[in-house]
This record gives sequence, structure tokens and C-alpha cells, in this order.
Amino acid sequence: MKRRDTGILGEKLAGDFLKEQGYQILETNYHCPEGEIDIIARHEDSLVFVEVKTRTNREFGTPEESITSVKKKRIRTAALRYQEVHTPHVQSWRIDVVAVELDRSGKPLRIELIENAVGDDY
Repeated sequence: MKRRDTGILGEKLAGDFLKEQGYQILETNYHCPEGEIDIIARHEDSLVFVEVKTRTNREFGTPEESITSVKKKRIRTAALRYQEVHTPHVQSWRIDVVAVELDRSGKPLRIELIENAVGDDY
């Protein structure tokens, strides 16, 4: 499976998983000059920006370990831009991570939601 295909499959699995958890998907693959956000959703009273990380092995660590401080800063900046343009009066928002691990054939081995994974301290 090619790297791009792995990412696309991971995002689809993450979206399905989030829906099962009660998230309402608002947008996927949001792009702005500041960066990209994989999934934007509503969960309870919060606007949630979701970074999806997918891996087929742990040679370079777990999916969630691959989110660098630079990536966290980009996600946060893109989330702030989205709110500025689309939802300027939102009170509660957060950044979650969905870690997806697949076997070589693309079968999910682990899908884990990490709420509030990116804070102000990136």
C-alpha cells in the first residue's frame, strides 16, 4: 500500500470511528495558507479539529508520536484561521488526534482517539 493510500484509508477509518463516538463531521481536508486540518467536527458543545496519523508499522514510533512541535503549531494556527473565517464566536474548541495503525493489508489493528492532544504549549 502506498503512503498516500495509507493516509486516505486512515482518514476514512478515523471519520467512521468519530461518527460512532458521536462526532458530527463538518469538513475534511481543510486547507488554508497556515496549514491543513484532516477533519473538522462538532462533538457535544465543542468544535473539534482532528489530526489523523496512520502507520503500518512502528519502525519510527506510534502514529501519535510522529506529531512534532512544528506540526502542532501548524494545526493550532490553521484551527485559529478556520474559526476566524467560519465560526468567529465559537466558545469551546480543541484539537484531537486519531491514531490509526494498520497491518500490511490495510486492516485496522488500532484506532485510538486522543482528546485535547494539542494544547497551547506546542
